[in-house]
Amino acid sequence: MKVTTEKNEKVANMVFASIYPLYLNKVEKKGRTKEELDQVITWFTGFDQNALQTLIDEKASFGTFFEKAEVNPNAHLIKGMVCGYRIEEIADEFEVYKQCRRMEKLIDELAKGRKMEKILRKEVS
Repeated sequence: MKVTTEKNEKVANMVFASIYPLYLNKVEKKGRTKEELDQVITWFTGFDQNALQTLIDEKASFGTFFEKAEVNPNAHLIKGMVCGYRIEEIADEFEVYKQCRRMEKLIDELAKGRKMEKILRKEVS
């Protein structure tokens, strides 16, 4: 599937605080914790716990969320399919959509029971 400008804008305008509880529910149903979810999100975005909570409280859009984020330099190692989209094939012009799908891939891996050291990718030297 191809990402469009409209789809990128739609995701950019979605409120992170409205989606976060869905992420939390997804991982808790599979026996993972809020702390683990937050660890994955903070690794990916560079936010600390206070900054993450502030963005939730402010009802920041995904556009604002990723604009303020310092995405982990190893984010390019996140590959695979999410919602019918191959992450590595999403064009860079659709930055918000790509980052959102990368984060969702990490959350999916958490929910599927993958070990944290595998989820929080590192360059292999």
